[in-house]
Amino acid sequence: MNLSALTALSPLDGRYAAKLATLRPIMSEYGYMHRRVQVEVTWFIALSDAGLPEFAPLSSAARDFLLGLVANFSEADAQAIKDEEKVTNHDVKAVEYWIKKQFKGHAELEKAAEFVHFACTSEDINNTSHALQMRAGREVVVSGLNAITTKLRSMAHQFAAVPMLSRTHGQTASPTTVGKEFANVFVRLSQAIEQIEAVQILAKMNGAVGNYNAHLSAYPTHDWEAFSRHVVESAEPVGLGLTFQPYSIQIEPHDYMAQVFDAVARANTILIDLSRDIWGYVSLGYFKQKLKDGEIGSSTMPHKVNPIDFENAEGNLGLANAVLRHLAEKLPISRWQRDLTDSTVLRNIGVALGYATLAYNSLMTGLNKLELNEERLAEDLDAAWEVLAEPIQTVMRRYGVAGAYEKLKEVTRGKSVLAEDLHQLIRSLDIPEADKQRLLAMTPASYIGKATELAQRV
Repeated sequence: MNLSALTALSPLDGRYAAKLATLRPIMSEYGYMHRRVQVEVTWFIALSDAGLPEFAPLSSAARDFLLGLVANFSEADAQAIKDEEKVTNHDVKAVEYWIKKQFKGHAELEKAAEFVHFACTSEDINNTSHALQMRAGREVVVSGLNAITTKLRSMAHQFAAVPMLSRTHGQTASPTTVGKEFANVFVRLSQAIEQIEAVQILAKMNGAVGNYNAHLSAYPTHDWEAFSRHVVESAEPVGLGLTFQPYSIQIEPHDYMAQVFDAVARANTILIDLSRDIWGYVSLGYFKQKLKDGEIGSSTMPHKVNPIDFENAEGNLGLANAVLRHLAEKLPISRWQRDLTDSTVLRNIGVALGYATLAYNSLMTGLNKLELNEERLAEDLDAAWEVLAEPIQTVMRRYGVAGAYEKLKEVTRGKSVLAEDLHQLIRSLDIPEADKQRLLAMTPASYIGKATELAQRV
């Protein structure tokens, strides 16, 4: 059976492949190989500038050729490396051999070929490559989240003054506005994005157990730690543009990865909360969904317009978080100076970010299809006069009316409350006439506090 969108084992590369086009070049094995080539080339060029007597600075032509290997890296190049791996049974060594083969016919590079992968352990190349993938993958994730926050902010402003009945514990409660509820999520998600972006992407290039053993055996007086820092932290293409990790075993500890994964999972949890809430509001009729010609909601019930985008988002956010949390818990753990349990797990970063990206797309689609049903919102508010028990008893307390809470409880708790029931009580109160008239003029729809202001402020 040939591999295709129909036969792919994962829906990320099957049913949903087209929706993940931005992530695939970064987090695929092709993307991993591409970054490995970048790291090897960057290290090699830097070594030529390190003042080592056996490796003179490369010519401009040689540098351009090497940087071209990175800039023009293709699927055919990746396949050639895979073919090398069939012989070496070692993926990093296959990259080294492939680069050396590219030197054929370039005398200057052929002469210096043994400085490819010089003093490096495989993990020096892998951890830096993963870091480059993480940096680019994070940009895709943040871009998706930023699109959602932009939409949430727009909806917060658009519906800032539209009153809505709140439901605490599933029961009627003090009214809010539709915009204020979107503003709440906007603020939470914005803070989560800041936490994702704040994590420094770390990388190490310090040899087999983190002590520059091989480096110093060849050049004992060279400051290899400073050199490694230069390669890791200098801007591309001179360096890698990452943050230097000075202490490690054979592997970079992966703590920064856990921080990123935890932060993304927190953002996803906020969006699960949003997806479920909107699903509920659609069920209540607060939102309608724009119809799409030819679309079917149910195979047997033709009237249905299901909130499938929010259900899809919730499901994929859950899958993303399951993988993200395993990554965050597993990757910082390594037996002694190295075991390989992280190697296979790291290949699934794209799976976690893929499900997250897919969910963000679904959520955006759903948000863009929503149409507010203000008539339904007004109906719910007009049927919930009991929510005004709160402001009435609060004003009563202000003026020292004894048993204010108890009197309102007697009138409202567990009963269908009409406006006249409350108005009769208000008229009987011994409070200033101005406050009495203010309470009589109040409706569930007007009792929204600062909700409009708060929604407009974000």
